[in-house]
Amino acid sequence: MTNPASPLASITLACPWLTIQFSRTMRVLSWAIDRPGLVEADRILWREVKNHDLPVDLDVRTWLQHEQDKNGFTNAVTMLTSRSITRYEIASAEVDEVSALCVATVGLSNAERIGARVDHQDKDWGTINIAVLLSEGLTKAAMLEASSIATQARTAAICDAHYAIPTGLATGTGTDCIAIAAPIGDTCFAGLHTAIGEAIGKSVYDAIAKAVADWIMENDPANKGTKAVS
Repeated sequence: MTNPASPLASITLACPWLTIQFSRTMRVLSWAIDRPGLVEADRILWREVKNHDLPVDLDVRTWLQHEQDKNGFTNAVTMLTSRSITRYEIASAEVDEVSALCVATVGLSNAERIGARVDHQDKDWGTINIAVLLSEGLTKAAMLEASSIATQARTAAICDAHYAIPTGLATGTGTDCIAIAAPIGDTCFAGLHTAIGEAIGKSVYDAIAKAVADWIMENDPANKGTKAVS
């Protein structure tokens, strides 16, 4: 199933893969498990995984490379998720002719509150994976700032959901990943006072807020914040 969601990219769902194919090569900044850091790429991939896919002694990077080669995926930045890949969310925003497209998957089974840790051994591991595609060409420094805005928007959306865990209200998970994709350019700033920062913030907040609400309703509808430790 292909979704021409934006002039920036087409989105194709072919379980267990989700592919965001860029309309042109972009520079991608991320800490993804495959091709992390600052790289040039043609696409961002999600691979849905289950516990049986990732035994304890598995070399995950080698396994993932084999899976990509088997499917003919090249020049990609790849993230893993245990969330059903069919539950991805899309949100976009345009501010002063600058566009941002966010694609996200959300699972909160290993949610954490900043500054504390919960023992998640022998439990399911969820994650929040976010890809943000931008129309504006950015410098390397501006891409770092864009990543900080996306992170802030993700955290705000989770905090506003009031999802309670033993250490307080969740602010993220232990395995979140954010990828920012933008053309090479000379825009130097992407903060909250800028059009690009506003577009990033709105698209990420909207996608995460919807995905978090859906996950809570499906997995923990009784969680109203009452289990949080103050």
